[in-house]
Amino acid sequence: MKIRELRTKRTKLGADARAIMKQAEDEGRSMTPEEETKFDKLMDERDGVDATIERAERLEADDREDEVEDDQPTGRGRAGEEAMGALRAYLLGGRSVLTEAQARALNAGNDPEGGFLVAPQQFVKDLLKGVDDMVALRGLATVHQLTQAESLGIPTLDQDLDDAEWTSELGTGSQDDGLRFGKRELRPHPLAKRVKISRKLLRAAVMNPETLVRQRMEYKFGVTAEKSYMVGDGNQKPLGLFTPHANGIPTGRDVDVSTSGSGFVNAAGGNSADDLITAKYTLKGAYHGKARWLFHRMVIASVRKLKDGDGNYIWKAGLASDQGDRILDIPFIMSEFAPSTFGDGDYVGMLGDFSYYWIAEALAFEVQRLNELYAESNQVGFIGRQEADGMPVLAEAFVRLQSNDVVA
Repeated sequence: MKIRELRTKRTKLGADARAIMKQAEDEGRSMTPEEETKFDKLMDERDGVDATIERAERLEADDREDEVEDDQPTGRGRAGEEAMGALRAYLLGGRSVLTEAQARALNAGNDPEGGFLVAPQQFVKDLLKGVDDMVALRGLATVHQLTQAESLGIPTLDQDLDDAEWTSELGTGSQDDGLRFGKRELRPHPLAKRVKISRKLLRAAVMNPETLVRQRMEYKFGVTAEKSYMVGDGNQKPLGLFTPHANGIPTGRDVDVSTSGSGFVNAAGGNSADDLITAKYTLKGAYHGKARWLFHRMVIASVRKLKDGDGNYIWKAGLASDQGDRILDIPFIMSEFAPSTFGDGDYVGMLGDFSYYWIAEALAFEVQRLNELYAESNQVGFIGRQEADGMPVLAEAFVRLQSNDVVA
């Protein structure tokens, strides 16, 4: 099915789900259990179509990249082919099979014993693109590639000046010595993963061996980074969005949301929809244009059924093909590694401008081939290494939602 047809189907599913909500709204009641079941089925199908569209768009983007590379001038294209050929030879046979020219194409520095080779630029680009496709946050964050420095210093305004004063024509106002600057530092930490592949598979596979290695590594690197961007403690790893910290998002940016222990509630003791409205306007309006809600998919299932104090559903289906669903007129993203439980005091989501989550990455991605370690099992090992760090750099750009169990 073409992407245009998939988008049309997505729009219809959203309209059908919205119609169920509207009928309940028009009759001044909540959805019946039968209506909720039908609504959930429509939304599950719509989520599946969203995933299919994303995969189809990814394939189209890959095809366009291949076309661009095929159109490159002969000299540049030949250099890229030689580099990829050298990588294939290295992955299949190790350092000993490389010609002098191939070794020069891949060698980075002096490594007489370590066996580390920096991958060709195309290999690095594909890995980073795969991480973007597979995780939610990195594509919205601000990513800095460190080419020479060991760390990234971030200047901060720790204390601002007082407001200006009305004065006379010749007056200069009172002296203010309150301006204070500080600095936060991102220092990329090592990230590594080992992959084992059978020698027979390397020898007989239709797919190029570097593609096999990349697919496994991009998944493992992407998942590990996403977990830390969400809940990392900042100790030799990124500082996560859901980890209270004075250098990240302190508890002063938390807003209570009414829950029942199993989900959000519309009850006399508390209304989660009204709490989300409070959270929206706790975030300054200047951030709303780029802001996104962040939830686990199971939390989204509960949000979709919430009503505000006037009886209106706060979730709105994106009916246009280029417009996603919204909660209180703000788009949302989902992550499998965002919190998904509703225990009293648990974090259940957040609202923020995620461009103020900064990620610093070392530029090089290294691959090491383990020739003998798995010889008895007729396997070859590959170790991938990268260095990365991340943290929220401006607390006021985020509002974190904390469960407040108000219904027994």
